[in-house]
Amino acid sequence: NLRVAGVRLADLRGYSYDRRDVTGRSLANAYAQTLGAIFTETAKPYEVEIVVAEVGVTGDDDQLYRLTFDGSVADERGFVAMGGQADDIAAVLAEGWRPGLGLDDGLALAVRALGAGSGTVPSAGQLEVAILDRARPRRTFRRSLLRRRPLLRRMSLPRLRLLRLRPG
Repeated sequence: NLRVAGVRLADLRGYSYDRRDVTGRSLANAYAQTLGAIFTETAKPYEVEIVVAEVGVTGDDDQLYRLTFDGSVADERGFVAMGGQADDIAAVLAEGWRPGLGLDDGLALAVRALGAGSGTVPSAGQLEVAILDRARPRRTFRRSLLRRRPLLRRMSLPRLRLLRLRPG
């Protein structure tokens, strides 16, 4: 699977050379080569979009890359919306997103954007949220326990970098 291959590539490069040699751009390029080869060489290419995020020392150093099923790579700034309602969701995000947006405000914006895309506001039980937190040592990724977010408990809706709507 592509996720496991990306993690293995990052581990191998980090162990062989240095952690600083593992960049979002190098990982995005590796994914792009794989997706491009699959797209050109197989009868049924993968129908995927991938986002690669690199957390910098400061917000100005953060990098977001969107990869499409054909291996194309696009640099994104601030946020990414993907999927069937991406244009509607991106429009709401563009209106409300700003650098330094706090976690609760980011979650509320994401829920509002997802509601605009689908026409219904998702409940906390439909959301899976992960946070990239530059203040954490070594590994910046952590899953968010939604029940601990006071905003979600109050709204029964939802520093956001990664958000995925679970089917069901």
